[in-house]
Amino acid sequence: MRTNSEGRSIIKEYEGKRLTAYLCPAGKWTIGWGSTIGVKKGMVISEHEAELRFIADVECCESSISALVTVLLNDNQLSALVSFVFNFGAEKFRTSTLLKKLNAGDYSGAAKELLRWKYSYDLKLKKSIVLNGLVRRRKAEAELFLS
Repeated sequence: MRTNSEGRSIIKEYEGKRLTAYLCPAGKWTIGWGSTIGVKKGMVISEHEAELRFIADVECCESSISALVTVLLNDNQLSALVSFVFNFGAEKFRTSTLLKKLNAGDYSGAAKELLRWKYSYDLKLKKSIVLNGLVRRRKAEAELFLS
């Protein structure tokens, strides 16, 4: 299984690239294109390191999806799910209604479930809020999933 260029583009567009560590809206130290593993405050990486992290993170998402999904996926469906798992994590995907519908063969229902994942927890407000970037990202993922 390999994520196609459309899926990689969605991830890169919505994650954005930063070569200096920053706190994402969920309060996690992040670097490159949304990489969080081993990231610490003050960390700086090169363009090349950002790309290597991106490749490793995408491969990790692909492995998680392969282990969790029991139905056949086309390249676009896989790529949309990789973008989703890249953003929300394999554990949330594992326990999601999205995965339950998908594994039941309800591809249309799974695509609709993608659109529900538009919330982020705001540490300052201490509540979940809708992020416009997540709304746009989920729409792009759902469109790719259904194409």
